[in-house]
Amino acid sequence: MDVIQQSLLEQVAGLHEIPAGAYNIRANGQMAARNTTANIDIITKEDRSGIDIRIRPGTKSESVHIPVVLSQSGLKESVYNDFFIGEDADVTIIAGCGIHNGGDSASEHSGIHRFFVEKNAKVKYVEKHYGSGDGNGERIMNPTTEIHLAQGASLEMDTVQIKGIDSTRRITKAEVAQGASLIIREKIMTHGRQYAETDFQVDMNGDDSSVNLISRSVAKEHSRQLFKSQIIGNGKCQGHSECDAIIMDEASVSAVPELTANNIDANLIHEAAIGKIAGEQLMKLMTLGLTEKEAEEQIVNGFLK
Repeated sequence: MDVIQQSLLEQVAGLHEIPAGAYNIRANGQMAARNTTANIDIITKEDRSGIDIRIRPGTKSESVHIPVVLSQSGLKESVYNDFFIGEDADVTIIAGCGIHNGGDSASEHSGIHRFFVEKNAKVKYVEKHYGSGDGNGERIMNPTTEIHLAQGASLEMDTVQIKGIDSTRRITKAEVAQGASLIIREKIMTHGRQYAETDFQVDMNGDDSSVNLISRSVAKEHSRQLFKSQIIGNGKCQGHSECDAIIMDEASVSAVPELTANNIDANLIHEAAIGKIAGEQLMKLMTLGLTEKEAEEQIVNGFLK
């Protein structure tokens, strides 16, 4: 891999070298490297672009890296990855996509990930998006995630996009069964004329199921953001969504929550807050010797930490 691709890998997956364990690295539409283990198999799909990741029941303390990097201007691809996590497994999956565009044509990656998490299995899923390059071509990223949690299963998902993506539509759909748990934490920052849309749709179908959706975002300059969340409680469940956004300059942020209770014991809550940086916060930091710009950066970094 060239220097640009290696830099993208470091940004989206924290990789300075080939990782231990199972991995599949995709570069410019092709597989660049792959490794499997006794408990984790990675299989190329035959009917369309993408892979199947199969994790044996009872697998513990193993990880899978599946980063994607694009450095070819004008490349557009859709990739379909399916994850099958066996009963009682406990694993970490590190994904992420980096786009470097130094040309005039738009580069686009659409990743469709489906998770089938079996009874009592646990998954930690980390996904980072990053863009770079001084070309005029757009960097477009549209991730779709489908989550199916069986009885007692849990999935914890951390997603981060804080630099370089001109347009993104992030769709997450989930079905949560009895006693299952879903936690999603999202962090987004936009600037210039960038656009970011988040769309969460969760069906809580089992008693004692729970979901917690947390989104933190910063919109700068003329960028736009739209946050949508829909939680449907079909049983005795706990559902919570939270959208906190800092708006700066001439940016625009919208939050559109929706809660539906189809059971008398469904407990659903939504919180949303959109506002500018408080003046007293700026003044406090400026009295410590920071400029106004430095104080803003400190507050934003702390908010997205």
